Amino acid sequence: MLIHRGFDLVVALAEAKGRRDLPAALALMHPEMVLETPAFATVARGLAENERVLSGFFESFPDYRVDLAGHAEHGGGLVCWGTARMTMTGERFGVRPNGRRAELPVFLEFAFRDGLIVHERFFFDLSELCAQSGVSTDAVRRVVFRERVPA
Repeated sequence: MLIHRGFDLVVALAEAKGRRDLPAALALMHPEMVLETPAFATVARGLAENERVLSGFFESFPDYRVDLAGHAEHGGGLVCWGTARMTMTGERFGVRPNGRRAELPVFLEFAFRDGLIVHERFFFDLSELCAQSGVSTDAVRRVVFRERVPA
């Protein structure tokens, strides 16, 4: 059954990302993998770009972990929801975070091809991440979206 196999892939991906194990995460991805993270305005296409984006994400959030609370089939794909825990580090976003671990609700949407994950959309509230990290959402948005956000 596709949905069961799909959920197994998603759980394995969550575990690999939680270990910051890029080779294991990439092994679960289709060569045409697309990873969308609207909160960070990123769309990574293909394995090389996914590796680059995930490497940067792990540098900024070295203790990232997601715990899935539920899932449902969605048009041949899968939607999942749960909680992400992560500490913003460094100054990648042009701010200095407080070093506290954020806990955020997340929603993820997946599509599969050839027994692998071919598409992931990772949704979370950027403002909540910023609030828990002690940084200005507007300042982060200026970096992430490369736009002028009023102070």
